[in-house]
Amino acid sequence: MQDFSQDFKTLNYVIKQSDNILLFTHTHPDGDAAGSVLAFKEYIKNLGKNVDIACFESFPKFITPIVSETFIHPDELDLKKYQLVIACDAVERGFEKIQPKLLENQVVAILDHHPGVSLQGDINIIDSEFSSVCEIIFDFFTVNKIEINRKVATCLLLGILFDTGTFQHACTSPKVLNIASELVKKGAPLGKINSAIFSNKSLPTMKLWGRALERARINQANGLIASYLTRKDMEECGADSDDIAYISTILNTVPGTRFALILSERENGKLKGSLRSDAYKNVDVSQIAAEFGGGGHKLASGFEIEGKILETEDGWKIV
Repeated sequence: MQDFSQDFKTLNYVIKQSDNILLFTHTHPDGDAAGSVLAFKEYIKNLGKNVDIACFESFPKFITPIVSETFIHPDELDLKKYQLVIACDAVERGFEKIQPKLLENQVVAILDHHPGVSLQGDINIIDSEFSSVCEIIFDFFTVNKIEINRKVATCLLLGILFDTGTFQHACTSPKVLNIASELVKKGAPLGKINSAIFSNKSLPTMKLWGRALERARINQANGLIASYLTRKDMEECGADSDDIAYISTILNTVPGTRFALILSERENGKLKGSLRSDAYKNVDVSQIAAEFGGGGHKLASGFEIEGKILETEDGWKIV
């Protein structure tokens, strides 16, 4: 794990020198994406700065029992007014469309924990050894001796719990557990966050999960368990894409399987694939995702491709 102490101090200096700051997070925002930008916003707002959060999609509804926010679509912003732009988490899922529109005198900071990130800014804090961007931001607060209030603690714990699968994934380290303990001491509601992410699911969500689980099939040759969901499924169940996030993790718990895949239809003729595995299963799902132009971590990756799901008498296929 790299030592970013100087980068953290540089970023904090630029924050304090900037009057208008833009935070950006990736498409299909999850707990770490939302938690990271919300923690930064709370800190920056308390400095008396103007701060906006941009994303190509709306704020994830499953987080609203914990904290609520409005993400602004980048097309609605005057990008030139910001002195500093901070991109958080999976920056190659959206920020690559924004960066070319920025001016040379605008400072760009990139914070990411995904492997193989090629985007570069003026300040680059990128290391796949971190469990989450929220863990990176905790270190940012620590190095700069910034007091973490209850709201910041809640946002950071949200990201850490989401990306570690409540400490079940291989990215859970002793350091992560110590950070979580500190955040709980600061007032972060561990039980409420865990319930919102993994337990407190609505009836439409459960119906959608039921369809995916019913369709699941195992390939005995390679240990893959796979399923799919169509846009029609989401409409009939009254659910949306936020409700799909945890299905691959559930599928990955089935005995005798080595990795899991859930394919789901999205807008504009896109298919999203989410892959999960466990360390002891010895499968690097990031290599599989890379074959389809995606990426991520060895045990949790994803991709997007063109196409739709066609159901047939023999099963289903992508067309």
